[in-house]
Amino acid sequence: MSKISVIGSGFVGATTAYTLALSGIAKTIVLIDINKDKAEGDALDISHGVPFISPVEVYAGDYGDAAGSDIIIITAGAAQKPGETRLDLVKRNTMIFKDIVAKLIKVNDTAIYLIVTNPVDILTYVTYKISGLPYGRVLGSGTVLDSARFRYLLSKHCNIDPRNIHGYIIGEHGDSELAAWSITNIAGIPIDNYCNLCGKACEKNFREEIFNNVVRAAYTIIEKKGATYYAVALAVRRIVEAIFRDENSILTVSSPLTGQYGVTNVALSLPTVVGRNGIVNILELPLSQEEITAFRRSAEIIKSVIQELDI
Repeated sequence: MSKISVIGSGFVGATTAYTLALSGIAKTIVLIDINKDKAEGDALDISHGVPFISPVEVYAGDYGDAAGSDIIIITAGAAQKPGETRLDLVKRNTMIFKDIVAKLIKVNDTAIYLIVTNPVDILTYVTYKISGLPYGRVLGSGTVLDSARFRYLLSKHCNIDPRNIHGYIIGEHGDSELAAWSITNIAGIPIDNYCNLCGKACEKNFREEIFNNVVRAAYTIIEKKGATYYAVALAVRRIVEAIFRDENSILTVSSPLTGQYGVTNVALSLPTVVGRNGIVNILELPLSQEEITAFRRSAEIIKSVIQELDI
């Protein structure tokens, strides 16, 4: 595996291409955007830094250049307009995706399609339905970033390396997501027990505060600088690494569910084994009944929007 096509050269797409170039994991990265000049400018800018990193070819192309790509990453889509509802945006991006995916499938029906555009769960499901690709080869970035934010905030609170904190944000990548507190642990120690051991008081509202900061993270960043793109690019890189290296890593990517917790006909995030062929297995966690109920509620929210779409 050596070629990646990135569809969309906006903040997220360009930063993703740059991050992937730094990773040294791909031999070829193609940027494809309706604004060809923007894609060419980004490709040139990244290419000029190649003497400082592992060899990689970065160039701008059109849909035909996606042929032969092992992974196609879609970051393109419309931004929400003033006065436009979330459903209006979903409908508009669904129309855009119908056009994009149709063009891509004509030249490449063997790649793994990784969806990053928001609302990512809905557009992952839309891509799966309209592409005709086999199950497992369409996935979304899901709550990989949300889970990283969760672990980061816990690491700051507990003063522990975030790599030693195991916890997941599941469900929608959005307002109805939930933290799987019942299985969150540090070095195998349940979070409640760790709070008792570490000598640092965990106030009654500490869970609520951390979770609210996860949910509000994107809004906070957008208010301050207009868009989020650095951390999501790193999340995409992590997913790509798991695929290229056939790692069978567990990541909270979004994918169409097949009955987990009784949920079908919607794409949501659960800890998922990701390897060479995309989705290997979706794990059904030993959640609390309250968490299962919240997960199903998240599914119903997303499903209600999908039912309004023409797919």
